[in-house]
Amino acid sequence: MDIDLCVEINGEFASVPTEAQFKNWIEAALQEAKFQQACAELSIQVVSKNESQSLNREYRDKDKPTNVLSFPVELPDFVESPLLGDLVICAPVVEQEAKEQGKCGINHWAHLTIHGVLHLLGFDHIDELEAEEMESLEARVLARFSIANPYQ
Repeated sequence: MDIDLCVEINGEFASVPTEAQFKNWIEAALQEAKFQQACAELSIQVVSKNESQSLNREYRDKDKPTNVLSFPVELPDFVESPLLGDLVICAPVVEQEAKEQGKCGINHWAHLTIHGVLHLLGFDHIDELEAEEMESLEARVLARFSIANPYQ
């Protein structure tokens, strides 16, 4: 597992997880999703609301900051690579959501990291059946860390 962690905010958000925490959550998500490759690489950028909003506007046509954006790597089928893609996580949104939802901040970070990784693996929640599968996976991974199902 190779993680490139970049925190672009000025240290004002104390709850940003450590690289080891991110790695544990990612490895658990990959295991639960039955990821078959021997190794995986991804980058995680922790960003401000302005950066999140800019990326969300550019790539999703939504002009507001969001908690996590996933950018799966797009390679031709004949290219073998351990690269999964990039996650962009907005620290202020994560902390605000955790507070509003009465959740432990680090547990919300875990959930959104796992959610983003599953998107990198091709899971989605556009239709009800896909959403049920993805949410079930998320809940099982979170349970490994004694974190309650966020969908209940």
